[in-house]
Amino acid sequence: MRLIACFFLAAFFAAPAQDSSPALAGIAHVAFRVSDVAKSRDFYRALGFEQSFEFDDSGKPPVSYIKINDRQFVELYGRPDNSQPIGLMHVCYEAADIESLWNEYTKRGLNPPPARKARAGNLLFLFRDPENQNIEYTQYMPGSLHFEDRGKHLSEGSVAHHLKRAVMLVRDLPVAQDFFTSKLGFEEMGGSTTVRRLRLPGGSGDEVEFELATPATKPRIVFSVTNLAATAADLRKRSFAVTESANSVSIGDPDGTQIVFELDNAAQKSSPTSKE
Repeated sequence: MRLIACFFLAAFFAAPAQDSSPALAGIAHVAFRVSDVAKSRDFYRALGFEQSFEFDDSGKPPVSYIKINDRQFVELYGRPDNSQPIGLMHVCYEAADIESLWNEYTKRGLNPPPARKARAGNLLFLFRDPENQNIEYTQYMPGSLHFEDRGKHLSEGSVAHHLKRAVMLVRDLPVAQDFFTSKLGFEEMGGSTTVRRLRLPGGSGDEVEFELATPATKPRIVFSVTNLAATAADLRKRSFAVTESANSVSIGDPDGTQIVFELDNAAQKSSPTSKE
């Protein structure tokens, strides 16, 4: 009986380790290759977002780091020549413990390269998904450019304060969804034949969305706000052309990427029109 009891106790405590999903702290940044870094930077400045820092090396395209909040950024990469496509390059996720995350992904057969210190001073590793797109993971480190900019380059006048979701265009929707759910531990939230929405593992509430790529679809990023009507009015005051729907308002950036604003979860639940 003692051996049987020990067996069940061992199984009880071992089971969660097999099914556990490595938690992520949230979306750290989205990176875009843009046709004109200065023009895109001015676009985000008009939304109230400031540049945290930039790299502008002689002979290389500039890279601008636009700050959303102390943990989230939009990276704008210039093109060395016009042959490179513009649009979303990758999404980077924040790990509270990048070594533990790397160990878990290694156990799952993903074979990520070891984390290294990137130029800005944070730990980083990346690998490619089934669409051959980079997936990045970072841990903010004391002394890094991001870490030392905490509390700086933040404006109360920004139109939003949280990047809620990144939307990626994919060729094979079921394969992309299966990889992120079975290998990376993302949680399926539903969708349709052309769209799938997933929640990051952990308690951040941040999301990714996959949309079937067509000639008409464009990459999107989604910010959460507390009042859609006020957001639409604010955007018009800033001279943006606003598209409104029942659940969101949106504008286009200089390269056609859609910048969408949706009610945050708390505001959705308190809204009279909410069905939740």
